[in-house]
Amino acid sequence: MSDFRRFINCLRSLAATLILCGAVAACATAPTDPVEREIYEEANDPAQPLNEAIFEFNLALDKAVLRPVAKAYEFALPDLVRDGVRNFLRYLKTPVILANDLMQGEVERAGDTLGRFLFNTIGGFGVFDVAGSGGLEYHEEDFGQTLAVWGVGEGPYLMLPFLGPSSGRDLAGFIVDSGLDPFRWWGYNSDRPVIENNTFIRAGAEAIDTRSRNYKQLEDLEETSLDFYATVRSLYRQQRNSLIRNGADADEAIPDMSFDDADMDVLDTVSDASGTLPANTVAD
Repeated sequence: MSDFRRFINCLRSLAATLILCGAVAACATAPTDPVEREIYEEANDPAQPLNEAIFEFNLALDKAVLRPVAKAYEFALPDLVRDGVRNFLRYLKTPVILANDLMQGEVERAGDTLGRFLFNTIGGFGVFDVAGSGGLEYHEEDFGQTLAVWGVGEGPYLMLPFLGPSSGRDLAGFIVDSGLDPFRWWGYNSDRPVIENNTFIRAGAEAIDTRSRNYKQLEDLEETSLDFYATVRSLYRQQRNSLIRNGADADEAIPDMSFDDADMDVLDTVSDASGTLPANTVAD
């Protein structure tokens, strides 16, 4: 099977997931009581029973696998090394962030992204954030945000296996960003294992690094929430809306629990046992 065909098959699988979620949402019956109907529409979560089941799966996976690994990672590596890992992962996101900056017409932010790439390449080898020290702060951009800027509606709330909280719009954005990522294409056209699997390696490293930085906050959130699922859903939407408005950078977002990059931000992961926050809850 050619590399291109493999990639197309991957996109088809993701699209099938989106269609399935849409079909489930379409089959859901809204309450007839006016008050319950208002709450139902405000939640915009027509597939809630399915989403809650996936949330519980992600949360169990997070507690069994990701959280212990993240704690060991934090214990074994000094802050300097972990900061270097995070900086390098952010550095590799530059092409996708730059493309979305430009598609949103954010010329100044695109200039910041390009400037960060140049300074961190020359002065930091991609590992040290010399640009940030000089005032060029990191910011997240993805095609889900771009769609929002273009006026595309959020769509129903989704809880994805491994990836965590999402929406119809953000899932479509994730698919497009996958196609915009040159390192993913590099992997498809390489027979060297590390390069070929760089997408999975980056996703796993980001999930572990992000999780190591926020497991205490997530534990506190779970202990104090009357409805952890609803809390995650609300925080995910708040974080996404803030990013769309360019009102907060990834470090100010809610904790991530996802295996996906921030955005996947996992949950940059609530990135999420999917990282999950219970997931791409939030980007770090």
